[in-house]
Amino acid sequence: MRPHYKQRCVRCKKNFVVVTQRQAYAVCYDCLKKELGSEIKSQKMKKLFSIPEKFYIENGFLRDIKLNYLRYGSLTEKQIEAFKKTVEEMKKDSA
Repeated sequence: MRPHYKQRCVRCKKNFVVVTQRQAYAVCYDCLKKELGSEIKSQKMKKLFSIPEKFYIENGFLRDIKLNYLRYGSLTEKQIEAFKKTVEEMKKDSA
């Protein structure tokens, strides 16, 4: 497991974000909220991304996958599977 540490958000400079050393820069949920709220037209993707907001707040990977979909309009099968797997693990942990 990679070591985690907290770093200030590069946009607002006030919130802390849990990051690993591989991440280029840290952006908090509050700064990404507007982008994450963009409309998703595909019913399949709407269903995939309709998870509790708490999961997006806690997990930067889930935010990143959703932002990639919103920017580029598609995801690979591996990205979709990784997203589903992460959501399932978070559901188990919160239960």
